[in-house]
Amino acid sequence: MTTLKSDFLKIMTERGFVHQCSDLEGLDKLASDGRVIAYAGYDCTAPSLHVGHLISIMMLSWLQRSGGKPIALMGGGTTRVGDPSGKDETRQLRSVEEIDANKESIKRVFSNFLTFGSGKTDAVMVDNAEWLAPLNYIEFLRDVGRHFSVNRMLTMDSAKLRLDREQELSFIEFNYMLLQAYDFVELNRRYGCNLQMGGSDQWGNIVTGIDLGRRMGVKEQLLALTCPLLTTASGAKMGKTAAGAVWLNEAQLSAYDYWQFWRNTEDADVSRFLKLFTMLPLDEIAKLSALGGAEINEAKKRLATEATALVHGKEKAEAAAETARKTFEQGALATDLPTVEVAQAELDAGLGVLTAFVQAGLVTSNSEARRQIQGGGLKVNDALVTSDKAALKLSDMQGGVIKLSLGKKKHVLLKPV
Repeated sequence: MTTLKSDFLKIMTERGFVHQCSDLEGLDKLASDGRVIAYAGYDCTAPSLHVGHLISIMMLSWLQRSGGKPIALMGGGTTRVGDPSGKDETRQLRSVEEIDANKESIKRVFSNFLTFGSGKTDAVMVDNAEWLAPLNYIEFLRDVGRHFSVNRMLTMDSAKLRLDREQELSFIEFNYMLLQAYDFVELNRRYGCNLQMGGSDQWGNIVTGIDLGRRMGVKEQLLALTCPLLTTASGAKMGKTAAGAVWLNEAQLSAYDYWQFWRNTEDADVSRFLKLFTMLPLDEIAKLSALGGAEINEAKKRLATEATALVHGKEKAEAAAETARKTFEQGALATDLPTVEVAQAELDAGLGVLTAFVQAGLVTSNSEARRQIQGGGLKVNDALVTSDKAALKLSDMQGGVIKLSLGKKKHVLLKPV
């Protein structure tokens, strides 16, 4: 086992970020000398990134804190093609206008983790549309495409899994790994970038970029570092819930709901997530991880508050923690719970309880609401819903709102307007 010298790789290994590295000793030396310039890429497929992206953002943040220079690469160009990695079917193609709007929306979260500027270790944010959009197709095929082996490309997981399952892989998707590989070369030329970081599902694309750099005359050694694709202790994909993705932007998910996601962490995941998703020192994490029994809930609350503070700020994180305390420990109606507006006319006419819970986002369909009622899972103003024919009226309002609850931990206020 290599004895690591650099702060960066010590942090990466001790906190559980390392899955694969193309040259651990080489990267350790570069990091020790303060010469790592690393990027991670983010396609603009939605208005917000989600928790699944957070691990690579944390890697960029720790890199900067340990003396390296991070590059956040916006995929304004590659999003027009669509990454087939981990997908069973072709991604929906988005318009340039939608991609640009998504790009502007997802940019905001990075300022919470990185310091941008023109200094040696200051982060930079760039868009690969700068060099991909103007490419001449014939020239690209001659200058770049000739270095790729179709035989080898077909062995990459992004292509192989589709073909093994006899699922369609479009020609445009097949080109994605060429573009990602070219990104690495272009970032090296423009910024001296020598390391690409990403999830383990990107390993094939990343090492293809290393190989392309060598073939196109990049003199410096390019390196790859991947993090594990996280699943929870029960095997669920990290960042996915019954209600959908756990978004980082508040417009897609409230700070309170984000806090609740972390508060609901399984006991077996608390230590691992404290290391990956907070900046707490390892000795403090060890003390929190040692808590057992009912005390483990205190560690979960700390995880939730620290993780939420990184994304939404300390004030909103503490407000979410206080809202939860009032709601669960005091049984009070915390007015800063997530609120959904509903037309007063609907309540005048009688708003069906099934529709109300769907509108509130606590269930995805009427049938799911019925199943929850049968299992005793839905409450209105803390009273159990026993009939799917029930309707909400203005007389159900308490303090100007109606409180809807799914189980013990999910609550939404309906506010008539």
